[in-house]
Amino acid sequence: MSCNAAIKCGVVFFLTILNSPIMSDANMYVTKETFEKMRAELHRMKTIDRPASSRAIAEAREKGDLKENAEYDAAKEAQGMLEARIKQLEGVIANAKIVDTSSIDTSKVTILTKVTITNMATKKTVTYQIVGEKEADLKLGKISAGSPIGKGLMGKARGEVAEIQAPNGVMKFRVEEITV
Repeated sequence: MSCNAAIKCGVVFFLTILNSPIMSDANMYVTKETFEKMRAELHRMKTIDRPASSRAIAEAREKGDLKENAEYDAAKEAQGMLEARIKQLEGVIANAKIVDTSSIDTSKVTILTKVTITNMATKKTVTYQIVGEKEADLKLGKISAGSPIGKGLMGKARGEVAEIQAPNGVMKFRVEEITV
């Protein structure tokens, strides 16, 4: 890989990050726990990963001609990707809104509420917690407020039916219960 290819890859990656929804000015709602995890990750990247990246570049630079030094090119590319991740996380933290679970209104579906819904077609009942993009994890029963189901459920009260457009047609879910 030539240095020019590494620079092009880094620029494409960086522009992709800048254009991602995470780098938008939109607020991201998170719990205090997730906010602290993001801050810890940012601290680690700045205090441990960044110096390690600089050392890797310095070691590769000592190995001779930079024009044909693949190790140097790889270290510079890794540094560029690390800096892009740091910038991305700084943006997420800057736009993060910490939501206090004690102040959540459970009369309707909002961020951080747990909602039990019934699929009207299959009669299957499932409980999801509506969370921000960063916390979404379907295996843990956490869906993003920005997902199709999350968007469809937001603002619904107990007993209401949410109609959600899916690739295979409209799905209907009845809100059974809303808790924190």
